[in-house]
Amino acid sequence: MIQNSLTTSDGSTLFVDSFERYLQDKGKGRGGNGGNYRRNAARELDRFAQWAAGDRGRSEWTGIVPDGIDRDPTFEDLDERVFRAYARYLGSDRALKQNTIHTYYHYISAWCGWCANEGYLEGHYARRASAMAPLPEDDGRKPGDQQIWTSEQRHTLTRYVDDRVHGAIETYRTLPEDVDPLERQRARYRILKAARDRALIFVIAYTAVRVGEILRDPNDPRRRGVQWGEVSLDDGSMDIYRKKQQWDVASLPGPVIAPLRSYRMLMDPPTVQWPVFPTFDQRTLATLVQDELDGPDIIEERRAEYTRDFLLALNEEIHPPSITTDGARSILQRLSDVAEVDIEHPKHDYLAPHGGRRGMGEILVRGFGYTVAARYLDNSEKMIRDRYSHIEADELGELATEAINEIDSI
Repeated sequence: MIQNSLTTSDGSTLFVDSFERYLQDKGKGRGGNGGNYRRNAARELDRFAQWAAGDRGRSEWTGIVPDGIDRDPTFEDLDERVFRAYARYLGSDRALKQNTIHTYYHYISAWCGWCANEGYLEGHYARRASAMAPLPEDDGRKPGDQQIWTSEQRHTLTRYVDDRVHGAIETYRTLPEDVDPLERQRARYRILKAARDRALIFVIAYTAVRVGEILRDPNDPRRRGVQWGEVSLDDGSMDIYRKKQQWDVASLPGPVIAPLRSYRMLMDPPTVQWPVFPTFDQRTLATLVQDELDGPDIIEERRAEYTRDFLLALNEEIHPPSITTDGARSILQRLSDVAEVDIEHPKHDYLAPHGGRRGMGEILVRGFGYTVAARYLDNSEKMIRDRYSHIEADELGELATEAINEIDSI
């Protein structure tokens, strides 16, 4: 376990003093003391601290503190040259694979970025091109920065959002008959928001669509987010604007249908142009309502009838915009945290959208092969074979083991 040190006599801060706070921010559970990411990050921070102090068993290496100065390393000693030297140090370890080197470096890079945000460092030195230049090219076997949702992670998150909707509905149903109408509205609002989040999570987890194909891109007017008129639950399909700049039909597998059907029933969208995943951002909705309703007196009168502008927009058929891709990432960050999903990844401490797509790709390749997976993922078969080459290696290894056992038994 990493122990905090004291500051130096001149008042400068030893960078190891930041480790515990960083790990608490990234950890899971009460006090941020749990989680695989915290454990692995602590290990790599400890490695970096030992290297920076010159304690990694190399007689020619004396650490990053200038010669003639007897103290432990501080933030003032860190710059992009230090991280460049550390990247070269990791690359010199022949026991480490290329993608492992990238993984270890990303732990340190993430801490460096946190330090920059917290004001300990003037910039994110570890992400600068000169710092990362000594890193070896990724070997392509299973890149450390490509997250893949596991079955356990998928189940934990989908079960949580499912329970959240059921809990919100139960709270609404048990409200007293004489409850204040505004309190009833608040309960309904919580149901709609939970149902939207559940539908989004299930779509990301099981359809393998890119979030940019179903949500709004502020920089591309063609990507305004999928609308209810483009969803056919009876056919199990959804019209989306693909990455390749054309409309296409995406499949909605079984696990997605029930959450979407329930969500549509609860929302009861007033028109087919209503976004499937509307924003609930209060500032955006307040501006929208003020722009759509005529006159300040009418606006105030109408808004006084509702606890949320979203409910006013819904009843007045004022179409809100879809959430953005950044909004989806924020939702996933929040839900991954409260659902206490166990995540071990150097780059993401939450279940990122692309990880859901890759997780579904893994299921399809293992279950039906590369051709079917390529069609479902809207990619070339060559790309799918390259991206999921580790699966083929596993399968060939199993075949080789069977062959060896069969020969040895003769």
